[in-house]
Amino acid sequence: MSRKTFQRLALDDRRRSLMEATLTCIARHGLHGATVRRITEEAGVTVGLVRHYFGNKDDMIRNAYAYLIGQLTAQASESANRMAGAPETQLAHFLRANMTAPNMSEQKISLWATFVGRIRQDGYFAQIHRDGYREFLNLLEALIEPVLINHQQPCSVAICKRHAIALNGLIDGLWMEGALNSGLYRQDILPDLIIEAGERLLGLPSGVLANAQASSQSPSQQQSKAS
Repeated sequence: MSRKTFQRLALDDRRRSLMEATLTCIARHGLHGATVRRITEEAGVTVGLVRHYFGNKDDMIRNAYAYLIGQLTAQASESANRMAGAPETQLAHFLRANMTAPNMSEQKISLWATFVGRIRQDGYFAQIHRDGYREFLNLLEALIEPVLINHQQPCSVAICKRHAIALNGLIDGLWMEGALNSGLYRQDILPDLIIEAGERLLGLPSGVLANAQASSQSPSQQQSKAS
């Protein structure tokens, strides 16, 4: 499924409510405990609506995984797209969006881990994972390239792809450990940490992404962060 599919899901309120209810029930009861009855009660719909949209529980679970992956990607992408102006600002907002709510969530990492366990067993889950991963990499490549150009860094297709793969790995690692919130460090250090690490990974001068992020904030936001 592509993000266009995810966007169509979001346009249908009843289908979206079923996806949200499915994720809620999986978070509470696991894949096996998330029965159709529990899901429909959570969503406040009839079992017939499930058959209308999905046919059976397995199809609904797969669609819920696609919906989750699509929402994670879309929320970070929309954060970047809201910031008109310098490519550095857009990249900085994309990175920070992955380290803050709503993407940074213990429930979401728990759901993600639950679904990932099915990838080796179910070809549909594997395809959803590949499509979601491909889209995330494509977004990163598109955000990285103009930043590299602005700073006279090599920016071939192959180089941007390698940077995107590495930066995605950094995002995933911080997102997973941060969302689990082990108590070894404060979760609120992660947005700045991902910016600093991203600068080093891309070979950018120190402060390029951090300053772009700061300049896009209102004076009240900057004062709140400083305090």
